[in-house]
Amino acid sequence: MTIYDNTRGKVIDVDGGSVLRWAGMGLAAFVIVILLFASVAKVESGHVGVLTLFGRVTGEVLGEGIHLVNPFKVNNQLSIRTQEVKESASVPSAEGLVMNLDTSLIYHLDPGKADDVYQKIGPNYLNVLIEPNLRAAIREATASHSANALYTGEREMVAKQIHDQLVSQLGQRGILVESILLRDIQLPVTLKVSIESKQQAEQEALAMNFRLQKEKQEAERKRIEAAGIRDFQQIVAQGISPALLEWKGIEATENLAKSANAKVVVIGNSKNGLPLILGQ
Repeated sequence: MTIYDNTRGKVIDVDGGSVLRWAGMGLAAFVIVILLFASVAKVESGHVGVLTLFGRVTGEVLGEGIHLVNPFKVNNQLSIRTQEVKESASVPSAEGLVMNLDTSLIYHLDPGKADDVYQKIGPNYLNVLIEPNLRAAIREATASHSANALYTGEREMVAKQIHDQLVSQLGQRGILVESILLRDIQLPVTLKVSIESKQQAEQEALAMNFRLQKEKQEAERKRIEAAGIRDFQQIVAQGISPALLEWKGIEATENLAKSANAKVVVIGNSKNGLPLILGQ
């Protein structure tokens, strides 16, 4: 190849094969760099990578970190972290009453079934699988319980029923259910007032029963105390005689006479009367 150089004013011969060779080497190096970068797959913390080759799931699941893979494979990341989905729905009770129930589902993706979830459900498994099953489980659980029971003492039973049903339905599809939380139950206003009035009446009845029981116990205590005093007085009365009383009177008189400041005043009385000692 001949090229005319205007700056030098002469013709320069150039080897065309060398130019093509250098161009080819540069292109090859560029392709190698591109393929090298394409072969590096990075999986973020709390995720797994599902590899696909030309749209087909290969069955390979990558853990966290950097991996060298086939540059033609695509890394599709799915979160395996614990997640929460909140559901607020109007659900029926056993009596047919409609109430508002706020529920939270705590779940996470099973890492061992991530490729199956991606292939059969897709990355939007929350809307496709979890939410519809959660709504159905809530309605089925509340329909078998009365509104009064849901508002008072059977909330844990309902939560367990929803939990067990979702574990059965979602677990085999690759979604692991951790817990079900019933955050709030809102009943119709008239029913809520009726239930609260009934609960208040029951509490007042329990308080009255408690007071009556306490009064009965106090009356029984006083009866036992009175019986004890009566028995004591009968025993003491049986042991008291005129001679004993006279002897106790003599002892008391002697004790008073021994006092240094005592002054004896003798007052006449019956035959067996005792003197009266006046202290001064």
